Order: sequence, then structure tokens, then C-alpha cells
Amino acid sequence: MLNRLDPHSDYMDEGEFKQSQADMAGRFGGLGIQISEQDGLPKVISPIDGTPAARAGIEPGDQILLINHASARGMPLSKVVAVLRGDPGSSVTLTLLRGKQEPLDVTLTREIIQVESVKSNLEPDGVGYIRISQFGEDTSAGFKSAIQNLQRQSNGKLKGLVLDLRNDPGGLLKAAIDVAGDLLDGGTVVSIRGRDASENRSFSAPAHGDMLAGVPVVVLVNGASASASEIVAGALQDHHRAKVMGTQSFGKGSVQTLIPLKGHGAVKLTTALYYTPSGRSIQDEGIAPDVVAEAPKEQQIAGGVVLRESSLTGALANPGSLNGNPAQPRAQAAPAKPISSPPIKAELIGKPDDAQLKQALAYLDHSDQTKGQAQ
Repeated sequence: MLNRLDPHSDYMDEGEFKQSQADMAGRFGGLGIQISEQDGLPKVISPIDGTPAARAGIEPGDQILLINHASARGMPLSKVVAVLRGDPGSSVTLTLLRGKQEPLDVTLTREIIQVESVKSNLEPDGVGYIRISQFGEDTSAGFKSAIQNLQRQSNGKLKGLVLDLRNDPGGLLKAAIDVAGDLLDGGTVVSIRGRDASENRSFSAPAHGDMLAGVPVVVLVNGASASASEIVAGALQDHHRAKVMGTQSFGKGSVQTLIPLKGHGAVKLTTALYYTPSGRSIQDEGIAPDVVAEAPKEQQIAGGVVLRESSLTGALANPGSLNGNPAQPRAQAAPAKPISSPPIKAELIGKPDDAQLKQALAYLDHSDQTKGQAQ
């Protein structure tokens, strides 16, 4: 019954509920993939960096046809997750559908997944790079630490920051609010609107929260950037604090409330929608980049199918902005039709050959030169 409401409502039994709590702590046993449902089959939103799924080459858009040679069609997502998980060291075989290719079998060994959600390094040109692979309990502290480390490494002369949210499927709302708040001096980060006015809430950044005041920021997103990633990108975009580069994001702008049922697990129910500071609904449309930067064909997932919220069975439609106007991308430079293309191969993200990262660094370098000339 819950599965038929929308792609994200579900029921979890007691074991699944406890496992979901372990997920948010960033440590759990399994394969390391974020999944949704499309046309009755589980579909990969994104593999998590450094996990068995990522190392095995599982890609965004892959559909899971069989699990250990048993059909996954029509199986509730909570059950899929339960089957995919198991004792560390045990194996599971997935039969995947990838684009128009023949089904392929991939055997993975389960392990304890310890997700390091934040990674950073100082690029040779003095620009900081921070990658967030998902928003978990450790993300807020990890992001602050990464900024502090980059400032030390650059002797306080950081020329810019690239915040990489590509292939980041989201996670904890609080972590997204904290990350956005570390780059903003006050103002709304995100607001929530439910069926009843009593459910409406707004979350703001600290008055003097920007840890990199005056440092230009580029946020990288793609079609596998979802939920919390879109909240951060939308907030920084609306406050003109960062340029968003890449391609249209996933469009997961709904809020799920977890309702524990004592001794019987929990109900996960979609109860509200997220809105950016300017009142745009993220749902179904996502965040349009200010600067479109597609991964070149040779770096895209071969034969990859672009998965977006709007393609999921039962997805909620975009209700328009809070001021009653139809939802519109904020940036005038953004194309009228969303640019969606297969995401970059996961193993290239943040590496020297990463073409989208090179574009972001070039943009910041140009901005720095322009600033210097203006002075």
C-alpha cells in the first residue's frame, strides 16, 4: 500500500528499521549502493565511493533484474535492501540491465561499509577541492575540518573552492543545512511545506557562518545528485554564493517522515516538499546549473540511462514555486530544456583527467584573474 503512494514511501520491519539507523551513522554491512524503483525494478541512483559496488563498476541507472538468480521485479525496496545485505565476507550475485546491453552478472562480496563522506585536497593552482559522497552524521564535522585543512595548506590564501556533489544521493537534512551554513552569512537554507500549515518549517544559516568569506565557490552537480545535495546547491545558488556547474540534478525534493511502530519497525511516509530560499520546489525538476558542463562522451558511463525523479513510478509532480508561479530555473543562462546526460564514470571523479572538474577550476582561475584586473 505504501509503495503505491510514491517512490519513497515504504514500510520497514524491525530489522530493516534498525539497519536504516545504522545507515545514517555511516557504518553498515552491505554493498554500498543507493537505489530507487522504476518500472517495477530496483534501479541504482549511485554507488557510494570506495564500496564493493563502486569497485565492481556498478553505475547510476543500472537496473537490478535478479538477485542471486531470483527475480527482483515487484519486490519492495525495503525487501531489496534486506536481501542485498548480509554477513561481511558473504557474496551476492546481481544480474543488471544496463542501457541496451545484454544482462550482465556481477558478483560482489559484502563488507562493513565505513563511509568517509568528505574528502578534500588542495589543487596545484591554490583552489580547494571538497567531495561529499553522501550526507551522513559525520559530514558536518568533516566539511568544517576539510575547510580548515585547506586554509592551512594554502597559508590562508585559498583562491577558490570546488564543492563536488556529483553522484551524491543525499542523506541527512541536518548535514545539508550545516554544510550550506558553513558557506553563508545568514538567510534561509531550505524550507519545508506540508499539507498542514503546522508542518511548515524554515531552516536558516548562522548570521556569520561563512568560513570562506570572499572566496569564490563552484558547486558541481549531475543527474545523480539528489535530495540533500540539491538543497545545498539550491541554497548557495539562490544566495549568489556559488556558481552551480554540471547538468540538471535528480529532482528528489520530497520529505519522508519516519514513524516508529513499537516492536513493528517503522513507516516511512512522504509528508512534505523542500523549497529553495527563493521558493523554488526541487521536486521533479531539480536544480538547473548556472553553467552547463557535460562530461565528454568518453568519460560518460557507456550506454548509461539518465535516471531522474520524474522517471520513477508514482513520482510527485512539481507544484510550482511558493509565490504561485510555475517552477523556473533561477539562472537566466540555464537552458529552457534541462540538460541531462549520462553521469561521469565514478572512478574519474576528482582525478586529474576529470573534465568537469577541470572546467570548474578554469572558471575559478578566470574569476581570480578578472578580480585581480579589477583591483
